[in-house]
Amino acid sequence: QVQVVESGGGWVQPGGSLNLSCAASGFTSENYAIGWFRQAPGKAREGVSCISYSDGSAAYGDIVKGRFTIFKDNATNRVYLQMNSLELEDTAVYYCAADEVPCSSVLLRLKILDYWGQGTQVTVAS
Repeated sequence: QVQVVESGGGWVQPGGSLNLSCAASGFTSENYAIGWFRQAPGKAREGVSCISYSDGSAAYGDIVKGRFTIFKDNATNRVYLQMNSLELEDTAVYYCAADEVPCSSVLLRLKILDYWGQGTQVTVAS
């Protein structure tokens, strides 16, 4: 059974940084993608970033390019989302998701992953 668990999040001032982490278990191979999505109150869920766990190839939504970095740590078997230069508009619940599909910009747009975490709140406020 696949499980996805995210952690991190919290409150940060504009311009600050936060690091989210995600662990996906239950896959029988490394041929899966982990993606980060977010949803602000009253808005649709949007794709932030994803990474293919087997080769580390990544994709980013236009809203976060140049500010967020996704990477995997083989020692901890976790995927991290380093968020820098945070803006008020980045406030949202951030969800980690995983599935046996390659990471791509299409994946971020269509959000076609089957396994989702509970979400973690990120609040950017002064």
